[in-house]
Amino acid sequence: MNMLIERFLKYVSFETTSSEESNVTPSTPGQFIFANYLKDELTEIGLQEIELDGNGYLYATLPANTAQELPTIGFIAHMDTSPDMSGKDVKPRIVKSYDGGDIILSTEDNIILSPKQFPELNNHLGEDLIVTDGHTLLGADDKAGIAEIISAVVYLQQHPEIKHGKIRIAFNPDEEIGLGAHKFDVEKFGCDWAYTMDGGEVGELEFENFNAAAAKFTIQGCNVHPGYAKNKMLNALRVANRIINLIPSIESPEETENYEGFYHLMAVNGEVDKATVSYIIRDHNRARFEERKSFIEKVVAKINKEYGDEIIKLDLHDQYYNMREKVEPMMHIIDIAQKAIKEAGAEPRIRAIRGGTDGAQLSFKGLPCPNIFAGGINFHGRYEFVPIPSMEKAMMTIVKIAEIVAREAK
Repeated sequence: MNMLIERFLKYVSFETTSSEESNVTPSTPGQFIFANYLKDELTEIGLQEIELDGNGYLYATLPANTAQELPTIGFIAHMDTSPDMSGKDVKPRIVKSYDGGDIILSTEDNIILSPKQFPELNNHLGEDLIVTDGHTLLGADDKAGIAEIISAVVYLQQHPEIKHGKIRIAFNPDEEIGLGAHKFDVEKFGCDWAYTMDGGEVGELEFENFNAAAAKFTIQGCNVHPGYAKNKMLNALRVANRIINLIPSIESPEETENYEGFYHLMAVNGEVDKATVSYIIRDHNRARFEERKSFIEKVVAKINKEYGDEIIKLDLHDQYYNMREKVEPMMHIIDIAQKAIKEAGAEPRIRAIRGGTDGAQLSFKGLPCPNIFAGGINFHGRYEFVPIPSMEKAMMTIVKIAEIVAREAK
């Protein structure tokens, strides 16, 4: 288990923040640097069919150690970290035997990880935690998943008494900007099904996620001298404000939970002459999802009608869909995961993802791919942390899945 933690601490030293502003894959060069490091590591531990393609997708195989005819299963994690906060010069620290009090991340800047603000800390009393120094994210999303997959493969190599079929692993770029599965070669991967190791708290197992769309309103205003603007000026920023006021704030992320969908205001940019307003739209229910998109179109039509001209152009496009409809016909893969989580010493907790995952897009590309916990908490920010026992249980869940598939095939 020490190697699991050593791997993780090494992996977070790589800056792999993805970028929505890029038009290449991977979106940032640090991801390719990390991919090459991982390729060398997989070669060193003796995996086969190792391939790093030109887009930064890394594939490898642990061959079967039994003559049994068994399904080929896959395990997937992503190499990038969120652009929501810097992932450069991450300085992780291990807090031994957490005692339930405040954890000072930075004395100088008074940055404190407190159970008052993050009560989930109380679920990990007495455990060793890996935290940040308060100035970057940690990167457990999803470098914990990568460390767990590689460590599980090494564990299986070291324990040949555990029989297993062919296991494929893959590490991809740009999940955090919604592009992780876009250039993933499902046919080359060649699995009957797979699991992303990209969930949060210990025991989590997810096969439902949001249906997702993005909406960008581009407003063309008319700027003239404000002293002579009567009946001439069209202030694009005021129109942007009108759009925001028409979209119900009660249906925003900060006001919703569980299966409730939302409209999330992401950005407002511009000036009097031209402005943009960006939203993401989310709902687990496909019918309600379509209703939300229709509502956005009605907002545009309403304002354009008021001004008697098409002053707003709308770019509305789907991003991904709820994987449940693709996983439900193969519910045995959920049953296997639940058993594996129990045998790894955790309690399975099936929940719906209030977000997305590469597994959702992969499921619609023909690879059913539910999501399993990697152990990290408070992703995408300075208060991110990961309990070491959670990572150990995630690693053993992978081992147990391989073992159960072989055991139940007899």
